[in-house]
Amino acid sequence: MSRSRSHTGKSDHQIDLFAEDTGPETSTVMATGDTTFDIDDLLTSPDKTEVLLVHWQQAEWIRPLDVGFARLIRELSEEQGERPHPLVLLLAALVSHQVGRGHVCVDLGNLLTDAGHTLSLPPEESVHEPLTDSGTNERDRPKPAEVLSLVTLPECLSILESACAVSDGSHTAPLVLNETRLYLRRFWRYEQRIADGIRHRLALPSPLTDPESLPARTLSLALDTLFQSSEPVDYQKLACALAARNRFAVITGGPGTGKTTTVVNLLAALQAVAGESTERAGRKYRIRLAAPTGKAAARLNESIGGAVSRLPLAELPGNVDLNDIPTRVTTLHRLLGSRPDTRKFRHNRDNPLPVDILVIDEASMVDVDLMASVFDALPANAQLILLGDKDQLASVDAGAVLGELCQRALQAHYTPETAQWLAAITGSQITESLVDKTGQPMDQAVAMLRRSYRFQEDSGIRAFAEAVNTNALDSAMLRQIREAEFDDVILLNGRSGKPDPEDTLDLVSRHGITGSPEAFRSAGQGRQVNGLPLPPPVGYRHYLEQLQNHGLATDSPRADWDAMAIQLLEAFSDFQVLCALRKGPWGVEGLNDRIARQLLAEKLIPRAEGWYQGRPVLITGNDYNLGLMNGDIGIAVSVPWDRTDTGEPRYTLRVAFPDSDTAGGIRWISPSRLQQLETVYAMTVHKSQGSEFNHTCLVLPDRLSPVLTKELVYTGITRARNWFSLIAGNMDVLRDAVGQQVVRASGLAERLRAN
Repeated sequence: MSRSRSHTGKSDHQIDLFAEDTGPETSTVMATGDTTFDIDDLLTSPDKTEVLLVHWQQAEWIRPLDVGFARLIRELSEEQGERPHPLVLLLAALVSHQVGRGHVCVDLGNLLTDAGHTLSLPPEESVHEPLTDSGTNERDRPKPAEVLSLVTLPECLSILESACAVSDGSHTAPLVLNETRLYLRRFWRYEQRIADGIRHRLALPSPLTDPESLPARTLSLALDTLFQSSEPVDYQKLACALAARNRFAVITGGPGTGKTTTVVNLLAALQAVAGESTERAGRKYRIRLAAPTGKAAARLNESIGGAVSRLPLAELPGNVDLNDIPTRVTTLHRLLGSRPDTRKFRHNRDNPLPVDILVIDEASMVDVDLMASVFDALPANAQLILLGDKDQLASVDAGAVLGELCQRALQAHYTPETAQWLAAITGSQITESLVDKTGQPMDQAVAMLRRSYRFQEDSGIRAFAEAVNTNALDSAMLRQIREAEFDDVILLNGRSGKPDPEDTLDLVSRHGITGSPEAFRSAGQGRQVNGLPLPPPVGYRHYLEQLQNHGLATDSPRADWDAMAIQLLEAFSDFQVLCALRKGPWGVEGLNDRIARQLLAEKLIPRAEGWYQGRPVLITGNDYNLGLMNGDIGIAVSVPWDRTDTGEPRYTLRVAFPDSDTAGGIRWISPSRLQQLETVYAMTVHKSQGSEFNHTCLVLPDRLSPVLTKELVYTGITRARNWFSLIAGNMDVLRDAVGQQVVRASGLAERLRAN
């Protein structure tokens, strides 16, 4: 090539990448020298590519794991007598990098067309840090887009197809190339197992297909009994009918659309059909309920019991009773039988779950690894029902399974046959806009709930969330929020009213104390929910004052301490600060420290570091020995259960957690036994999924980051039950974030469309 582009950085030893590739190579080259990069020369030698990868690692653009994987590919190739092409090593590192960002694969077409956007490299934060620790200037380090601009898609595919480290999936190799998608083999297998499990269940015959059959007539009667709506089209009823007909089904809907109510009615209807079925001889279905995290499971536990108690079971066919509808929800890991320090579960293809129907709530949080394990553990004929909000953030780990399955949910794409069947079973004619004669099998198993019952029509939370979700956020909406024209939403600025990071961060800590009720319309007074007065919004002072004034004595029975802890945890959930980042002043680390110091200044906590009474903590990893799951929240309380040498009560700290095994119970754990945790005055929006808070405050940083997306903002807003406050370091960041959308590379939807 005639172009000559070079990048230079300085360190201890010199590595000349202009040199001819004539000598023996080694996979231990380190980029610690005064390095000169020639873009046109970087893909001529594995050594040179590896030096580049190490430089990217030193800049924290990619992880040591990504570089290590590229080295592994090199070693495996050389063991088989192949001199690996440098592009294979580069792509191996980038596929690993993308998995770390939540993608299942890399679409090579998108990568080569727009590598900067596809990879988000260099990271947004590195643009503001011109020098690395080793003194290398960011401007002089080649970017992935520059290196990949030298490669065409046909060249890339040809190189990969001839590499021994790459297969089409028919034989074992570390990388799998499927059309233009490049996978780590493990993730290709996950996607394949999920797709196979869905296709298998969609192909199973249903006794409900004929509307005139006894099971179908029983289902219709049960649905008429369970749903007494006067709406022209009851989408909850339609969702129940669709889900009952398929061995795999998805029910999606935003907050307050009644997903819990819908699934409880669905289970009652299915048990009614089972009770009348000659095929099952009256045997009821074995049903299990699960959620991805302990917090999500606890929340569903709270709501499902009341929903079951309101069922008109006596009026249903099939002799359905309360024992037929489960009310206990477990985590998926506990259901599958986690094994410490391994990805494997006790329940698998050789030891399937003893279940006929499995319902998974908050399915948007389930990654491809865990979803593949679910399909492995399900009996071949078992029914799987996924619930979730398709517009929420995807799972923290790789994949966006629910989002992919719901790509066409808005327009439904029901075939005329499905529309006729729904009319026969439910009595409702769906609108023509939802009918598509070319609808695919997967479309016939997805139901979208389209009406919110939680928020009033004039709710600011509802309007704000819808505006963000539909890319309709405009200056008029922001003005309404800024001027507190909604009862339930406010936008707070620092004292100066201008973008001043320190001023705005001080505002976050002050707002965290009180919740700023005075900033809401009518100071938060006068609102009602279900006919009852709604208390004004609060901050963290609320739960800490309740803790300080609990009034329990040293001889108070343990049951009283349990009751106090339950009330304390409920009071803590009345307010929560959410943020997008983990590190830095705008992230979890910075905000937790700042809020704690403000609470200390207000004499609400005795110290701002270490363990102290009132410290709220979030469990960040599953601990099966203690029965704690990732996402569980506890609060440190000083209790008088230990004794001094003289037998007198001695106060010591214990952390109170909700007991997931006992409804309304409390588990008290010594702080010294807790290993994976963090203070939780502020938590990331990702960690908040599956939770709901009476008053939610979303803090956005003063500059854009790749993690700031429409889905993140929408998820943050919809964690609010009654009050929502927004604090933004820069309003332009809000507008730009809403313009960024999470699109995770995967082939699952295409696999399902192709079959």
